[in-house]
Amino acid sequence: MPSSKATTYVETPEAARRVAEVLSETGFASLDCEAAGFHRYSDRLCLVQLSTPLETYVLDPLAFDPAPYLKPFLEHPRRRVVMHGAAYDLRLLSRDLGITVAGLADTQVAASLLGAPATGLQALLGEHLGIRVSKKFQRADWARRPLTREMIDYAAGDTRHLHRLIAVLERELDRKGRLHWAEEEYRWLGASAAAPEDDRPADPVTRFKQARKMDDRSVTALREVIAWRDRIARMKDRAPFRVVGDAALAEVVAARPASVGALAGLKGFPPRLARTSGMSLLDALVRVDRLPVAELVPYPAPTRRGTRPTPEEEAAFERLKEVRNSAAGRLELERGRMMANHLLREVVSARPRTREALAAIPDIRKWQVETIGDELLTALNRGPEARRRR
Repeated sequence: MPSSKATTYVETPEAARRVAEVLSETGFASLDCEAAGFHRYSDRLCLVQLSTPLETYVLDPLAFDPAPYLKPFLEHPRRRVVMHGAAYDLRLLSRDLGITVAGLADTQVAASLLGAPATGLQALLGEHLGIRVSKKFQRADWARRPLTREMIDYAAGDTRHLHRLIAVLERELDRKGRLHWAEEEYRWLGASAAAPEDDRPADPVTRFKQARKMDDRSVTALREVIAWRDRIARMKDRAPFRVVGDAALAEVVAARPASVGALAGLKGFPPRLARTSGMSLLDALVRVDRLPVAELVPYPAPTRRGTRPTPEEEAAFERLKEVRNSAAGRLELERGRMMANHLLREVVSARPRTREALAAIPDIRKWQVETIGDELLTALNRGPEARRRR
């Protein structure tokens, strides 16, 4: 179990048992994760950093399974686990280790409910604790082994100060009467991460803005080009955007290059990739161009949520935005933190008449109903379309 003054690197089950013993004797720990998604094809979990007020551990899930040693603490409802910007890491822990964090607190959420203009960890540590942290390894390849001692210590820095930071932020939340807002947001965040994800993969062309304006043959070609990149990325264990960027793929579809040389000459397309794998891409484009019209797959039709709102619905949405924006200014919160636009549209769609009906809309928080619920209901039901329903 190699260690430095403040950090212990844990890469064996034997060493992890010691971590479990320490956790069993404390009610509080800070947690962070590192993944490989920026560099690798898979965003698999690569490190789990854990700090108690006295000790910091960096566990290596690529060397052993840390779940049995972390689960009892992290899933205990009376053990507090402080994270920063937890949403992504909670998904990683659930997917890769089968762990759900029960007693979550999130410093980014807490800061956002105070109206902090910058909620990044570096900014918050500097403002509240006077601590400056390095960004040297922010884009490091955490799947690489062996890790250097400098990388291990850098990773540990993401959790070492969170217990002090959350104490400062929650004191201020309590002073403003907003601590229960944060506690509700923590619970919602944990529940959202634990909810099953939709098994249906999204059509990859929807990530490309240009695809909405493409004809059916070009949309079909774009799917083939994306699949071609995905196969290469998987084979090389490299993030797809590091193989070739989205803009270059869209250019391939628009230009329909007829040769490897023409492909290599497209803006943003790596010439070496064109030489080594370009022929298979060109062959795929030729196959699409030969498909009969009946076999082309167009851009996906919008779901009900994606349908264009009626003029009455749009007018109601604008009234709710005015209420939300005014409240956000009054409470010195970001507008999206006060209530996101997609939630305002859900309110328009549900047409609640009472606070209880408003609170029953999925993802509407109680603190939002408390603070602007009456105003939202008044605005929703004051338009001409509301009067016609009476």
